[in-house]
Order: sequence, then C-alpha cells, then structure tokens
Amino acid sequence: MRSIVLSIVMILGLAACGSVATVSGADDEGVAAESPSESPSESSNQTRNQTRNPSAKPGGAALPEELTFTAETIEGASFDGSSLAGKDAVLWFWAPWCTECRREAPFVATSQSDNPDVAFVGVAGLGENSDMRDFVEDYGVSGFEHLEDVDGSLWGRFGVVQQPAYAFVDDSGEIEVYRGALGEDGIAERVAALSGN
Repeated sequence: MRSIVLSIVMILGLAACGSVATVSGADDEGVAAESPSESPSESSNQTRNQTRNPSAKPGGAALPEELTFTAETIEGASFDGSSLAGKDAVLWFWAPWCTECRREAPFVATSQSDNPDVAFVGVAGLGENSDMRDFVEDYGVSGFEHLEDVDGSLWGRFGVVQQPAYAFVDDSGEIEVYRGALGEDGIAERVAALSGN
C-alpha cells in the first residue's frame, strides 16, 4: 500500500515541479500564483493562515496542530515539530529532482545564514534518502535540518501537494503557506517580515 501511495505522490510531484502553483485561500478556492519574479507584496495569490486549534506549550507559546508531529531527519535523527513552537520558523518543502527547488536552494541557504534567529527546516519528499542527502550536499543547504517525508504525511499536514512550497511560522503560532517558487527577493522579504528585521 505504501508503494502505491508513494507512486501516486511521485506522479503528482512530477507533474507539479515547475508548473503554476495552486494556492488555497481562506475559502479553499484555488487561485493561480503570480510569477516568481514578483515580490510577495505584489502577489494576490498565495497564502492562507492555517492556525487551527492552537494549544499552549509550556512557557505559553501557541502550538498549532500542524506542528504536533515527530519525524526523522535525512540523517536518521528524531525531530519533534513542537520544538518550533514559540519561534519564527520556515519549513521549505522540496524534492531532490525538482529543478525549481534547485534554483531556490541558494536563496534559502543565504536567507538562513542571514537570519540566525529564524529556525529553518527542510521537508524533503518524493525521492530516495540517498538522493535527498546528495541534494543537501550539492546545493549547499546543510546549515539546517532536513526531514525525510517519504509518505507525504508532513506535506499533507501543511496542505502542500507540489514543490517548492514554504510554511512561514511566526512565534505566535500563526502559519502562512506559500505554494511555488519565491525567488531570492521573495524569500528574503518574507523571512525579514517574519522575523521583524
């Protein structure tokens, strides 16, 4: 069964990489994303607040439902999504064979390096572990953890069905998901807005 689900997810991912991104709005109607060269402030497309039933984590930080998961990193370590509660964070959804993800990788790496107060987490799917590890090494994104999401459960948790995509989590627990490539300026602007820089 897992093999069938993985095959379906891979077929959907192959069709999605580099295509026009579809975004769910607050009313869950699909809207086409603007071109990646637009700045996020110019785009009418792209995000949806996804905070549902936040609960309190020790210390008072909101814990959105989306962050109540455990996963394994591509290196085999355990990762608890609740560790991101109360922090500004970026989850970057990518696949090792995706050309758009390869283009975005240096921009994500630069943004992570320029914003040490923001937690970055890669969520790799639609590929084999060895390919994921090669991607991280080859495209210079080894400065932060990458989760192995072979069955697509983490992608589904955030409403992501194609790559690249981003989930921007602010320290209050509000989550904004962007589906599609952002480009260098788009990533920098969104992370700066998230961290208040």
